[in-house]
Amino acid sequence: MLQNVLVKILLFPFSLLYGLGVSGRDLFYRTGMLKSVKFNLPILSVGNLSVGGAGKTPHIEYLIRLLKDYVNVATLSRGYGRKTQGYLQVQPDATAEQVGDEPLQFKRKFPELTVTVAESRAFGIPQLLSEAPETQVILLDDAFQHRAVTPGLNILLTEFSHPFTKDWLLPAGRLREWRSAYQRADVIVVTKCPTILEQKERERFVQQIKPFPHQRVFFSYYNYGKPYFIFNPNLVATLESDWQVLLICAIARTDYLVSYLQEKVESLILLEFADHHYFKEADLLELKRSFERLDGTKKIILTTEKDAMRLELHHAFLKEHKLPVFALPVEVQFHFEEGKVFDATIKDFLLNFQI
Repeated sequence: MLQNVLVKILLFPFSLLYGLGVSGRDLFYRTGMLKSVKFNLPILSVGNLSVGGAGKTPHIEYLIRLLKDYVNVATLSRGYGRKTQGYLQVQPDATAEQVGDEPLQFKRKFPELTVTVAESRAFGIPQLLSEAPETQVILLDDAFQHRAVTPGLNILLTEFSHPFTKDWLLPAGRLREWRSAYQRADVIVVTKCPTILEQKERERFVQQIKPFPHQRVFFSYYNYGKPYFIFNPNLVATLESDWQVLLICAIARTDYLVSYLQEKVESLILLEFADHHYFKEADLLELKRSFERLDGTKKIILTTEKDAMRLELHHAFLKEHKLPVFALPVEVQFHFEEGKVFDATIKDFLLNFQI
C-alpha cells in the first residue's frame, strides 16, 4: 500500500503535465476553437473517465436489449486493438483482428444490429447513416473523451471499487481527464456493485460524486449466466461447488469476476493478461499445461465473452488439444428497483429528442 502511494507521488509531476494537455484541449472545445459536431438523430454515448474496467460492453448490451424491439439501433466503436483502419461495418463472420473484440461480440449476440467501427466518430457516423439510413438511434462505445461528436445523452460509468472520485490522472492513476469532467454527464452509473447494497452505502457514494441537479445516479451489478462452449453456444454448463475452474482472461480488472467464481466453485486458477491482449501460441501452451495439472474430471476452462472473440482465432489449437473453453455471459441489473427508472430516463430522452 505504502509502495503504491510512493509510486503515485513520484509520477504526480507527469500527471500534472498530462493534465495541462487535457485542460488545453477542454479549453479549445469550450471556446469553439475545436468544433464538436451534432447530428439530427439521437446519439447516446457510454464511456468512463478511467482507462477500462468500468463495464461499458455489458451496459451497451443492456441498452441494445432495451431499445432494439422499438427502434433501429446501431453501434459505433473505435474497434480498439483491431489490425485494420478506417470505417467498417461488422459482419458475423469477421474476426477480432479485423473489427475488434467488443464490436464483434455485439454483432454475434445481436445479428440484426448495425455494428460499425471507425477511429473517428465524426466521420464514422455519416458513413454509417449512408449505409444504414433506417438507423434511428446510435450508441457510441467509449466516447466520453471523444468530444468531436456532441451526444444527445452522455452516460458516464464509474466502478464501485475504483470510483473516479478517488482516482488520479494518468500515469499516477487511471483517469484520462480531470475528475471535474464528470459534469458533462447526464447519467452516472456506478457499476460492478456488490449484489447486496445498503441504502446508506448508496447515499455515501452519491455524496462523494456530488451530482449536479441535471444528473441522475444509478447503481448496477452483474448477473452472470450459464457458461456456454465458445464454438457451440447451445452447449451450456452448470457450475457446481466441486468444480475446478481455470480462468483465462484479458480484461482491465478481474477482481469482480474472480470474487464471483470463488464463491461458486471448489478452486480457481487465473491466467491473466493485459486488456485486449491477443493470445499467442505460448499463452495457449500455458493454458494447456495449467488445465492438465487440474485433478479430477470436474474441471473447465472459463473466459469472458470478449476474450472468446480473440480465443476463437486459435480454434485449431483448442480443438486439437480438446480444451473445453466456455464463455461466461453477463447481464446488467440495477439496484434499488431502479431499472425501470433508468429505462424511463432513456425512453424519455428519445421521445423528447429535438435537433
